[in-house]
Amino acid sequence: QVQLVESGGGLVQAGGSLRLSCSASGSNFRFNAMGWYRQAPGKQRELVATITSGGSTNYADSVKGRFTISADNAKNTVYLQMNSLKPEDTAVYYCNADLLRLGVRSSDYWGQGTQVTVSS
Repeated sequence: QVQLVESGGGLVQAGGSLRLSCSASGSNFRFNAMGWYRQAPGKQRELVATITSGGSTNYADSVKGRFTISADNAKNTVYLQMNSLKPEDTAVYYCNADLLRLGVRSSDYWGQGTQVTVSS
């Protein structure tokens, strides 16, 4: 019922920047936390960054200092600002939500993914 839709992916050169957005739609829900994950071909999906409803953030070591996660709770939107992009950042990026809806908590809400490709 709750849907997450990512946008903002694309092709950029190494050293460039992108901003990903993830917007949630639906009804009767409140976020506990939201996060970004990524999956490169042939690799496991990995956590990139998370943000709680209170604004606490954490990042994978590989993106610290380069990526920034933020949220606009009023708009039910989370962002991932990606700077100093490297070819190894190339992956499909997925938005994830941990939320409470109709008294049920679940962290199994995912967007469809958006492709980020960083060229050398």
